[in-house]
Amino acid sequence: MRVLVASHVDVARWLPMAACIEAMASAFTSLAAGDVVLPLRQVVHLPGTPNALFLMPAADRTTGAIGTKALTVFPGNDAGGIPSHQGVVLLFDAHDGRLTAILDAGTVTAIRTAAVSGLATRLLANADAGDVAILGAGVQARTHLAAMCTVRQVRRVRVWSHRRARADAFAREAGASQGMAIEACGSARTAVAGADIICTVTAAAAPVLVGADIAAGAHINAVGASSPTTRELDSAAVAMSRLFVDRRESALAESGDVVIARAEGAITDAHIRGELAELVTGAVRGRARHQDVTLFKSLGLAIEDLAAAHLVYERAVTSGAGTWIDL
Repeated sequence: MRVLVASHVDVARWLPMAACIEAMASAFTSLAAGDVVLPLRQVVHLPGTPNALFLMPAADRTTGAIGTKALTVFPGNDAGGIPSHQGVVLLFDAHDGRLTAILDAGTVTAIRTAAVSGLATRLLANADAGDVAILGAGVQARTHLAAMCTVRQVRRVRVWSHRRARADAFAREAGASQGMAIEACGSARTAVAGADIICTVTAAAAPVLVGADIAAGAHINAVGASSPTTRELDSAAVAMSRLFVDRRESALAESGDVVIARAEGAITDAHIRGELAELVTGAVRGRARHQDVTLFKSLGLAIEDLAAAHLVYERAVTSGAGTWIDL
């Protein structure tokens, strides 16, 4: 049995941001059409730590692919220079069950998460939005910058991190990579002042973005918090926004940004305006007015990993390149 093994270098080569955004749009279209089997992800929390193992299976009748991601999330790794997200994506053929590919999950996650935010931004941000604030300076900050530059004409970028040295390094390195000047800010408030696109990609457990600091007309991609006890936005920020999610069931059970705001009485379940699949197909309305604040809360779905893995596999087969092994 011939199996593709795609390293982080391979995934990055075969999963460019623009193509990944289109793959995410197709995946959510399939989801809306009922062509996707998507159970809730299983999370194994390690007692007494913020660390967890995520198991995320999915199947897509449109592409004929099935697969699963096994991923560990160890938030403290960033401080030691080790990736916080590590694991593999396993891709199978739905026709005969063959294992077809093993992919580096960290790189798949980094790119597809930002691509989904890019898709949400394309659908929800004002057409003239281009003043970008990024809260966080890790891997997701870099891929989110690439995604924002793909879907909008970015004219200004500011970044903030709890560790100023990381913000400074991001400003230098990402600025050189994107060919633009990036401002490192000393506070989250300074970074988001007047911004019309805000991406929160931190490992924070308590809010780093508050409603009082958000400009009218802004679009927010809230990405970092992925448990019911952690959040990046305060309740006022969530309550003032037109809220969209990747999946209602997941957001209401696992998103601290939503769960805590609801527990504090700031919102009800009805505050969720729709899912991303509904936005993609036009089943729900996104932005109603230029001055609206829109919020996309991302937790990540297995169909995103499956679509990304399928694209990588197709490109490897077409190019005739990559590392293939016999199992």
